[in-house]
Amino acid sequence: MKMTQIWQGDKVIPCTLVQAGPCFVTQIKNDKSDSYKAVQISYGERKSKNISKSVKGHVKKALGREDVRYLREFRLKEDNSNIEIGKMIDVSTFASGDIVDVTGVSKGKGFQGVVRRHGFSGSKKTHGNKDQLRASGSVGPKGPAHVFKGTKMGGRMGNDRVTTKNMEIVDIDLENNIIFVKGAVPGATNSLVIIKGEGELLVKDNVKTEKVKETKEEVVENKTEEVENKTEEKAEEKAEEKAEEKAEEKAEEKKEEKVEEKKEEDSSKK
Repeated sequence: MKMTQIWQGDKVIPCTLVQAGPCFVTQIKNDKSDSYKAVQISYGERKSKNISKSVKGHVKKALGREDVRYLREFRLKEDNSNIEIGKMIDVSTFASGDIVDVTGVSKGKGFQGVVRRHGFSGSKKTHGNKDQLRASGSVGPKGPAHVFKGTKMGGRMGNDRVTTKNMEIVDIDLENNIIFVKGAVPGATNSLVIIKGEGELLVKDNVKTEKVKETKEEVVENKTEEVENKTEEKAEEKAEEKAEEKAEEKAEEKKEEKVEEKKEEDSSKK
């Protein structure tokens, strides 16, 4: 997740590049099983040693692999027959010009005062106003003698779940699964962001698993070809060895026959 700018005619539009997918459906919930309609999708990859056994089994049952980084659930208004476990969701479900809501965890800024946290102006920098420039001032009335809940004071700032609504999608990169969102998106670089929009959810077949099956079949075919080639080579080598042995045996037999003939000739001369 990083920011850039896009030119549209004479206007420069600041955009945030969001890597959105591919995501895979891992679970479907309905009124009968869970008393509400929702779909659970997965995104990203991580080392399997850092995943609990329960999550491994759940994901492996749906996708045939267990190296999933994130699992998130989205409510559905209506049942969608196209949504099936193992199918893929990518950026093609969105289109340029769509209005979406982006949810993320804002950057943590630690303990901050009221000027930065709530935008207080602070006191005037005049004579006699020592050490009170960025102070909060009075925090409650004298009568109740306590501070009311919700009073704006210094405290931890950031690291909260933030939703920015009505953000526009400027452009979509289908090849790299990147969405160009107009403006700034809540959260730090490489953090998880949830994008929600109205409309029908487009679901595709899992191309990765099909490719993996094809590659496995190709590997098996290649291995069988290699085995067949090796067996043929071994058979040829054995046939050559046998032919050489037979030729040697014939040569020895001929030598022995010649020796016996010479002996018979010598004996007859004597």
